[in-house]
Amino acid sequence: MAKPRELRRRIKSVQSTRKITKTMELVATSKLKRAQDRVIAARPYAAALAEVMGDLYAPELGERFPLLRQPVGSSRRVALVVITANRGLCGAFNANLIREARRRIEQLEGEGAKVDLHLIGKKGITYFKFAKRPAASQRTDIGDKPRAEHAPEIVDPLMAQFASGALDAVEVVFAQFKSAVSTPPTTLRILPIAPPRAAEGGKGRQKVANYILKPSAEAILDQLLPLYVRNQVYRALVETAAAFLGAQRTAMKNATDNAGDIIELLQRTYNRARQAQITQELAEIVGGAEALKG
Repeated sequence: MAKPRELRRRIKSVQSTRKITKTMELVATSKLKRAQDRVIAARPYAAALAEVMGDLYAPELGERFPLLRQPVGSSRRVALVVITANRGLCGAFNANLIREARRRIEQLEGEGAKVDLHLIGKKGITYFKFAKRPAASQRTDIGDKPRAEHAPEIVDPLMAQFASGALDAVEVVFAQFKSAVSTPPTTLRILPIAPPRAAEGGKGRQKVANYILKPSAEAILDQLLPLYVRNQVYRALVETAAAFLGAQRTAMKNATDNAGDIIELLQRTYNRARQAQITQELAEIVGGAEALKG
């Protein structure tokens, strides 16, 4: 059995660790609320864009816009944007995103496509650098507070390459934020743009809005299509940020609970060791007294 002094030192060490994990849990909880608000605020705009595009889209219009150009056969060159966090202490969050990215890379390369990696977040950059996989671009300045202007900075060069024919598709690997405890890694194809109603299996709204278009549908779509792509990337950024904070809060709560269990176990062990030491001291005193009487 360990000595009481050593047990006291271990108890103090675990108590200090529990204070740190508890503080990190509270900070993540505070940030998570604001991140959830950003996710919720982004959804109505995306839904409105999808509805308007679904109403304006027609097959003959789709042939006039490069962003709607559907690939013939398998894609030859695909840009894969992988979004991870800059920090850890969030369980398997980053590992799951990297695993999803690797799965998609293997699938695309198995189909004969060339994959260009665009990495966002230190964890993804570090992994693919270790794996000796070159990246076409990388960013670490977004963190867990993405802004709307980050989306065009990321996707506008890719849209230009897609429109010129240098790319056949653009996909994003991100963490879909369903709730604080449900954030599955997801791959979303953002280019070419699938007509919203076609993407929903042809179910559009039951009643189609009767628009008075000024200027023409072509001019409106010319502005809406880039906005739609940028919004998809922005949503991926804010959902991944919220998912990271949810995963970090869960991990820190588990660490705090585990530290409490360890402290309780060490405290019981310390009490037993202390009782054994006191019993031994009493036995030595009694033994000494009896020896003096003899």
